[in-house]
Amino acid sequence: MNVSDLPIGSNPPALVLSHFPNRLITFVWRNWELVPPSRLAEVLQTSTDNVIALAAHLGLRVPPRVSPAWLQRGYVTLIRANWHLLPYDQLLVLLGWSADQLDFALREDDFLWIKLGLLKPACAPLAWAELDVAEREAAAKVRDLLELHFPTRHEPDADPPFGFLRELARPPARVTQPRTDAPFDSRIIYSYAAVYGDPLLEPELDPFPAGLLARLADHGVNGVWLQGLLYTLFPWAAAGERSAGWERRLAALESLCARAGRYGVGVHLYLNEPRAMPFDFFDANPDLKGVEHPQLGQASLCTSQPAVLDYLRTATEHLFRHVPQLAGFFTISMSENPTHCWSHHRGAQCPRCADRDMAEVIAEVNTALAEGAWAAKPDAQATAWAWAWPNEVDLRAIDLLPAGMRVQATSEEQLVTRVGGVEGAVVDYTISQPGPGPKAPRIWARAQERGLPTSAKIQANNTWELSSVPWIPVPHLVEEHVNRLRELGVDGIQLSWTLGGWPSPNHEVVTASADEVLRRRYGEKAAPVVIEACRLFARAFREYPFHIGVAYNGPQQLGPANLLYPEPTGWNATMVCFAYDTLGAWRAIYPEDVFENQWRKLSEGWQDGLELLRSYGGWERDPALADLERVADACWCHFRSVYHQVFFTRRRESADPVTRAAVRDVIAAELDIAKRLEGLVRADSRFGFEATNHYYYTVNDLREKVINCAQLLEMWSA
Repeated sequence: MNVSDLPIGSNPPALVLSHFPNRLITFVWRNWELVPPSRLAEVLQTSTDNVIALAAHLGLRVPPRVSPAWLQRGYVTLIRANWHLLPYDQLLVLLGWSADQLDFALREDDFLWIKLGLLKPACAPLAWAELDVAEREAAAKVRDLLELHFPTRHEPDADPPFGFLRELARPPARVTQPRTDAPFDSRIIYSYAAVYGDPLLEPELDPFPAGLLARLADHGVNGVWLQGLLYTLFPWAAAGERSAGWERRLAALESLCARAGRYGVGVHLYLNEPRAMPFDFFDANPDLKGVEHPQLGQASLCTSQPAVLDYLRTATEHLFRHVPQLAGFFTISMSENPTHCWSHHRGAQCPRCADRDMAEVIAEVNTALAEGAWAAKPDAQATAWAWAWPNEVDLRAIDLLPAGMRVQATSEEQLVTRVGGVEGAVVDYTISQPGPGPKAPRIWARAQERGLPTSAKIQANNTWELSSVPWIPVPHLVEEHVNRLRELGVDGIQLSWTLGGWPSPNHEVVTASADEVLRRRYGEKAAPVVIEACRLFARAFREYPFHIGVAYNGPQQLGPANLLYPEPTGWNATMVCFAYDTLGAWRAIYPEDVFENQWRKLSEGWQDGLELLRSYGGWERDPALADLERVADACWCHFRSVYHQVFFTRRRESADPVTRAAVRDVIAAELDIAKRLEGLVRADSRFGFEATNHYYYTVNDLREKVINCAQLLEMWSA
């Protein structure tokens, strides 16, 4: 593949920032201590000495402390930071990638191309140039602001980026024995830190280190999951070189299953099959082609062709025969990546599938995968997740599934909400509004009538409501949800999608009451204060203005790292990646004033819980309590920052002196929160990290926000 083959979408001009003197300075700032200076120099076609000298002039830490983990596990952060700065060819130099590697990441790394907005901003090549007098003066002003607000920035961080990996890799003191008394026969979760796109090809990155497995088992988890692509796990002749490396992947999977098994934890694969293939695949396989997806440059594999179903059976049997310790798999057969012709509701465009019942196509995919697995391992857990199955179609599909197949439903789907007097409904990803909704019980009931086991997918730890923290300390809301699932007789529970894998008290609530978990974790003496603080957090969190549009498009993931723009940018927020200043997308169904007020109420109520927690004497000397306080503080920083951003964006164009004074106060408060979160990030490497988005922000991003706010304060004081 050539660079010119990479997708560009509408390719609008890149966003221009005003708080740095030029794009060169922005580039060095955002990549400093993420990439070696020599690599930055290679991008700019200059000397390493020049780059280091510029960084020193900006007041950045010299020499830099660069971790190789950024290029291995933080490449999404690098792509996002440079999306508006570099053209593709220079981005590839920065990453050290080929065009094929970037293309695979954009397509397969958990919807990265969608998260980036389905477009590449147009960027002129960035070249080294000496700063002129005005630019040097502006850079010196940046340095002075850094010195003023971050005088200790040159000191080592207490917990540098990716520091949590050391804790997760630490060998456990004992081997946890499987629990036999826990409710829900299957309790599975995703890793906190797995590389998403092709984790088995680089086993040295270890998606589930021993320390993580031990901690998850201690918290009642008995299964973990990761993505699998069948054509990369099986030597499919039609795929040719696309199947290269299947032996190495299966060996890594076998090793992972053996290691997880020592802790009573089974490994499950997420199969989103048959995965659509690029157009050029069908040059040699025209009979397999189904519905086209032009925006993605792909076409479905048509399951009306027996060869496609044969491939699914053969590949899955091969998988379980070569890795017999593999516990099972679950499927998503609608939505997500395009798969069969009806997967994105476009089956009518396929002459073979147009007259077929969508339910029949859904069922045949799941049946083929289950039959293949059971041919090699009769007790493999095969789960069909009814995610995005339309009403009525879902019941017909359940009736066609094979005996023994587990049926999973997204628990809170179609739950009616009323927040701030605005009625809405849940699609997925809420802790603030405990489920289940009406759809999942209907699905489970139909499955139970057929004698099929059932499972609920929830988010126990965090959600896209806020995924930048390792967990949201609202165990009582999780308990409320889990208790209702028990009453409905649900057999199993999936505790997370890709976010929410850090072992926390919220996971333990699946097997014990919230109060019991908190007493056990924090001690009987502190328990009354901790329990009441967590109840206050839960009460405040119910004020979250939930809607899937808010969860996906709001600025809460970036929190204080999201810049304030003095004028409308014209850019649209993207799925959990770029928030920009798109208030219309942030608020979804909520009127502007209601949306702003809900974030005010949430942050103020959360502050009450935080102050109560801090009122307990000596919490700073108790590591568990200090960790809880730190997590709760980071949550507050994000919640309060969203309130500030909404307040600012609504009023930034006002000429009224009273309003401008209020806006100035909010800018100053936002500057303080950015500094506060910067300190938390330096103390705890988990903040800002999520497995598929890597770090939403870096220490330098938060410092950039302070520069941004300082400039705005000058503007609003004029």
